[in-house]
Amino acid sequence: MNDTKNDSTNDSITKFTPLEQHLLNDFQRDLSLSATPYADIANQLGVSEEDILKSVQSLQSRGVISRVGPVFQPNRIGVSTLAAMSVPTEDIECVARIVSAFPEVNHNYERDHKYNLWFVVTASSEEHLNIVLYEIEQHAEYPLMSLPMLDDYFIDLGFKLKWAN
Repeated sequence: MNDTKNDSTNDSITKFTPLEQHLLNDFQRDLSLSATPYADIANQLGVSEEDILKSVQSLQSRGVISRVGPVFQPNRIGVSTLAAMSVPTEDIECVARIVSAFPEVNHNYERDHKYNLWFVVTASSEEHLNIVLYEIEQHAEYPLMSLPMLDDYFIDLGFKLKWAN
């Protein structure tokens, strides 16, 4: 979301400790499949597993990350759709929070377009997906457009973050 406010609330979202910077930058993919992935990360970074867990929890509570977990190939486990809404600028942050509150929503983002709020919804079945889409519309109070995938393309969403000094 674009947010031009410059207050202490934003500082908690935009200021990251060196450990948080490593977690956000260096562990976007290839999370260990061991029984102790956070301990594995801690060993790589020379900190305690508790430090890793506290940092991840802080990032989640500040809304920087929503979850840590696998990304599965679309429609191999359950079903998914890309959805879009046309939301007035003054309501977009509120609606984005409503959309993000649904555990079936992986992420959402703002685009410079008539349909300016986009998000991916995953569910265990087509029926569950339709219920979630309906519930999102009811809570957000804006209609949504569902755009189910017809062909799949792999796009690596990992990216190098640049930190202001």
